[in-house]
Amino acid sequence: MTTIHDVPADLLISALSAKMQEFDSISPPDWAEYAKTGTHRERPPTQDDWWFIRSAAVLRKVGMKGPIGTNHMAQLFGGPKDRGVKPNRAASGSRSVARLILQQLDSAGLVKSQLNITGTVNHGKVLTPVGQSLLDDFAHSVRGAAEEKYPGLSKY
Repeated sequence: MTTIHDVPADLLISALSAKMQEFDSISPPDWAEYAKTGTHRERPPTQDDWWFIRSAAVLRKVGMKGPIGTNHMAQLFGGPKDRGVKPNRAASGSRSVARLILQQLDSAGLVKSQLNITGTVNHGKVLTPVGQSLLDDFAHSVRGAAEEKYPGLSKY
């Protein structure tokens, strides 16, 4: 069976973002059209559906790196901050965007919190069986296009 590790991220995320728009619990907040995605950005995103693309990317990251929390997710979506004549430094992405998307994915039933044995400390978000099957189904559906775009993938 094809998994998310077997297909390129760009094809998987573009296919999955269309599915994210069908979930009622995943929707951009009112401030999403004005907000930047991090301090390293100068302007807000120009795509109209950037929230759903980011939601698909976050779901893929949870599947690959989970359990993962808001802070680590914001660091993964960060980038170099332009500091003028000084050298660039790494800057985190927006924690508010990461936190709200993780909350929406949780309410959609695609991710859940992983607690420690006593149930007191949250170690981050992990995929639910529904989220895992959704990712695997979309990975299997884009496998043909991935082999066509990248001929070397047929070996794997």
